[in-house]
Formats: sequence, C-alpha cells, structure tokens
Amino acid sequence: MSQRRRRRPLLRLCVWGALLLVAWLAGVAAWIVHVGSRDEAGPADAIVVLGAAAYDAVPSPVFEARIDHGLDLYRAGHAPMLIFTGGYGGAKARFSEAQVARRYALRRDIPASAILTESRSRTTVENLVEARRLMREHDLHRVIVVSDPLHMARALRASRRLGIDAVGSPTPSTRFRTFRTQREFLLREVYFFHRDLYESIVARLKS
Repeated sequence: MSQRRRRRPLLRLCVWGALLLVAWLAGVAAWIVHVGSRDEAGPADAIVVLGAAAYDAVPSPVFEARIDHGLDLYRAGHAPMLIFTGGYGGAKARFSEAQVARRYALRRDIPASAILTESRSRTTVENLVEARRLMREHDLHRVIVVSDPLHMARALRASRRLGIDAVGSPTPSTRFRTFRTQREFLLREVYFFHRDLYESIVARLKS
C-alpha cells in the first residue's frame, strides 16, 4: 500500500472531525441566540437586573437598557421588587453599579421600598450570588433575570447552578448592534459555554 493511500483514512477522519466541530460550535451559538430571543417574564417575587458598566453616576448605554427594561417589567406588575446588582468599577468610582441603578430608578418615580441593592459583585456569577443572598434575606423565591439577549443563556445557566428559581427577560434591544460587536459578544458567550461545561464535568467527577 502506498504512503498516499495510508494517509487517506487519516485525512477523512480529520475532515469529518473538523465538520463535526464546526457543526457543534454553530449549534451552541444558535442555542445562545435562541435563549436570548425568548422573553419568559411572568409573575415573580423580584426582578434581578444584572450589573454593567457605569460612568461615575451615569449608567453606560448597555446598563441603561437593562435598567429601563427592569423598570418596564416592574411597572407592568410582573414583580413588586427590583434587585440591582453590581459593585464598584474601580478604586475611584463614587458609586457602585447597583447604586447608579437605584438613583436612576428613584428619579423615575420608583419607590425606594421596592428596591434592593448589593455593591459587592464584579462578575455575572457574583451578581447572582449576591442577588440570592438578598432573596433569602427578604423571603423572595422566584425572580426574573434581566440582561442582554446574548448574555441571557449564561445568566440562566449560572442561576440554575446556584439554585435560583429564575426565568429570563432579555432587553428588547441591545447596544451591541453592529455585526462586529455582536460577533465578538457571541464568540465570547460560546467560550463561556464551554468553560462552564468543563467546570460542571470536573465538579461531577469530584463529587
């Protein structure tokens, strides 16, 4: 058998492997987009608005869209409480992300008694850990999680791992509008999907 013939099975295996990898990644990306297109808002105990960047006392456009959507859900009567999450963006920040959101909501006639905040978290998982702490302290059980569409799948995965009874309500529009920014955001979320999958498998093997 010639060397060329011996290489053909290996070449076919590599081609099929590459095709399966592309199909898998495309499927993961499609699932992330699908989850971000579903609005499951319904009766709940609270609305959890995940933190995003703030510039001193002003929310970034991404954060403002999340806050506005949370306020819309509150006004629609989906839940009687708002939980704003997010810590300080840097050592010189005067306000945490949650405090910025609270000030924003108060200026739009949301009663202070309907707002809970935490200023410790810096990541999505930490946002949800702190939200869970507030939920337990205030006897809240079911929540609506608000974030950007492409971020929603990761937020809901983290909620499930933390034992939070949550449904998602993505912002109706996103500030990540250009093809480039949406592509980068989606690629990042595909990476986080596989990181979370790996960590879940490792945790199960250790248990």
